[in-house]
Amino acid sequence: MLIPSIDFQSGRVVQLVQGDKLAIESHDLDGWLDRFARFPIVQVIDLDAAMGTGDNSALVRYVCARRACQVGGGIRTVERAQALLDAGASRVILGSSLFSNDVVQIDRAREFFDALGADRLIAAVDSRGGHVTIHGWKTMTTITAAEAVTSLSPFVSSFLYTHVDTEGTMKGLNVEAVLNVQRATTRKIIAAGGIREMSEVDHLDALGIDAVVGMAIYTGVMKTAAGPTGPTGP
Repeated sequence: MLIPSIDFQSGRVVQLVQGDKLAIESHDLDGWLDRFARFPIVQVIDLDAAMGTGDNSALVRYVCARRACQVGGGIRTVERAQALLDAGASRVILGSSLFSNDVVQIDRAREFFDALGADRLIAAVDSRGGHVTIHGWKTMTTITAAEAVTSLSPFVSSFLYTHVDTEGTMKGLNVEAVLNVQRATTRKIIAAGGIREMSEVDHLDALGIDAVVGMAIYTGVMKTAAGPTGPTGP
């Protein structure tokens, strides 16, 4: 399954290369929501909240009220997660709150699990150079992606694995890295990071893996059934 991504930064829909370089910005949120209406679910990430530089809560809630979505970015408390679910999110994505000091925070994962149940929880495992990176991909840990998913599997329904090395580059996803993560858990894997072609999405689907795609859709490089181009204005 293809899951389109809507990333927010400073009140705009954006696409970044490896979390740093702004490549695309748009103020036509409704245009993207219209284009993504045919997809079963979209992914919404509040980049400012993830990086601790602010938030785009109003925009996130706007999407939650209009599309089935999984939401991430700066979700550090059960209360915040519950508020997003109450706003209409189908699932919430937990990231940096599950890791600190090169340790997987099992007690934090259990806290979310006890309050919300596994079905509504996705753990984000963002990998750069083979190790988990947190705080908006700014802080490297010594934890491998496989170690992370093994430790967190009892508490979540699925994992969002992002191959940061290729994220936003449209150079193609490192499928072997994704399979290495898949082999470490029985939970569902959702993969992201450099996907360019629908053939990659189809290949992942055959492996039982969902694909999050951003840059290739926003640039029109990926020709989805919804059409090759998106909204016409910034």
